[in-house]
Amino acid sequence: MSLKPVKIGVIGCGAISNAYFSANKIFEIIDIVACADLMQERAAEKARENDIARACSVEELLADPEIEIVLNLTVPKAHAPVNQAALLAGKHVYVEKPLGISREEGREVMELAADKGLRVGCAPDTFLGDGIQTCRRLIDEGAIGEPVGATAFMMCRGHESWHPSPEFYYEIGGGPLFDMGPYYLTALVNLIGPVRTVAGMSRISFPTREITSQPKFGTIVQVETPTHISSVLEFANGAIGTVNMSFDVQTHSHSCIEIYGTEATLYVPDPNGFQGVVKLGSRQQETRDMPLTTGHPEYQRGAGLADMAYGLRTGRPHRASGQLAYHVLDIMSATLEASTDRRYIELSTTTERPAAIPDGLAYGTLDH
Repeated sequence: MSLKPVKIGVIGCGAISNAYFSANKIFEIIDIVACADLMQERAAEKARENDIARACSVEELLADPEIEIVLNLTVPKAHAPVNQAALLAGKHVYVEKPLGISREEGREVMELAADKGLRVGCAPDTFLGDGIQTCRRLIDEGAIGEPVGATAFMMCRGHESWHPSPEFYYEIGGGPLFDMGPYYLTALVNLIGPVRTVAGMSRISFPTREITSQPKFGTIVQVETPTHISSVLEFANGAIGTVNMSFDVQTHSHSCIEIYGTEATLYVPDPNGFQGVVKLGSRQQETRDMPLTTGHPEYQRGAGLADMAYGLRTGRPHRASGQLAYHVLDIMSATLEASTDRRYIELSTTTERPAAIPDGLAYGTLDH
């Protein structure tokens, strides 16, 4: 299938932008033509490094009639305002996770997009990779029977030892839940389906954090959001999952995600990546590695953007959708609310499981 590439403008040229500039060289459907940043010299540097035609101001990028999708790579607290600005400018928008830092922000973005007849896409897109797509296929084929439960663990010591500017990880809209939760929750919704009810407990274990990375070594950060969270999820199909997210754990030995079925257990690889080892085990057959089935090792961050661009050209739904991200945002918001209020939260949102990736796709494509 030969389709006209979709012109992309990038707002936010921080560290994560490198992955998208790399994806621009893999997926033939996307064409990044401009980039902007509050630090215009940083945008100019990224344009030079990645052969992007133009570095410009945010205002100039939004006014460019050639640009169809704005790729929003700003910090979490700027996600919703930039999303809204792009939509008001008549652009579709694809944003790094999370969709917003509150349920209300997410709802406003989705309502504006619907009013304008525009698309919203949102990271993470790691569930489009071989690892989780293989797990999806096994579940859909009945390899584990009926899903009855799941566990997910993302626990580490935080990001201040390696990230050059980690303050936002400890602001509202950060923490392990809003930073890493989208990877795990999106994977779970893709594999099991939407969530119906949430319970949770959380704490701030350390009121301050000291940055030990450069260039801000020694800076003290005030912690504004919970850094150790445990939640229980009731899925719409009746399965029950437990999710543990922490920046307060020195080391652990838990699997990233396990899905428990009536016939077998599925060990899901790290949802922060596109590949990984998939294992399946039962009482009848010992745990074994499963072959990865979709054959797309080239997938990386940017696959969701490319998939949205294909959807824009063909009219089909895109997989890393705003609706999926809004449901995940609702799960995360409800987790913190349940912790504060000491109650179960019945979710007001739902979503469809994204379509599985088909076999036999050519390199750099996401449609036949």
